[in-house]
Amino acid sequence: MPTFVRTEKCDGCKGQDRTACMYICPHDLMKLDKDGSDTGHAMKSYNQEPEQCWECYSCVKICPQNAIECRHYADVVPLGGSVQPLRGTDSIMWTIKFRNGTMKRFKFPIRTTAEGSIDPYAGKPQADMAKIEENGFFNHMEQNGYREGDRSELINL
Repeated sequence: MPTFVRTEKCDGCKGQDRTACMYICPHDLMKLDKDGSDTGHAMKSYNQEPEQCWECYSCVKICPQNAIECRHYADVVPLGGSVQPLRGTDSIMWTIKFRNGTMKRFKFPIRTTAEGSIDPYAGKPQADMAKIEENGFFNHMEQNGYREGDRSELINL
């Protein structure tokens, strides 16, 4: 199910140009209704195309007011229950509330590093561009169980 915004909790990220949910949504679905002409709620975010929502929870996790919710999958939360993540600086606390009132909390560390700190080529050999056209340059003939393809092994239909 797509995300939805609880308008009584949303503060439009204090009137900034872009809200946190607008910034994080990978499908560009979140929008700020600045004057209330779209939703009747001025300075509140909303999901402008709910049927296009990927249910990635990015907006739910980043919202500083916990104003965005999503109806969750039955294998995680039974019908009538709710889940709310609360993101801290080093972890995410997931609170699951079951329809009978029972609550469970799970805390997971955030597995990210500081922006710009990752060196994807660390420990990798420098590419020899003079060998780029040679057969086996990318797969080193039989590295890690892979080898160069053989045309005779192809299925001809």
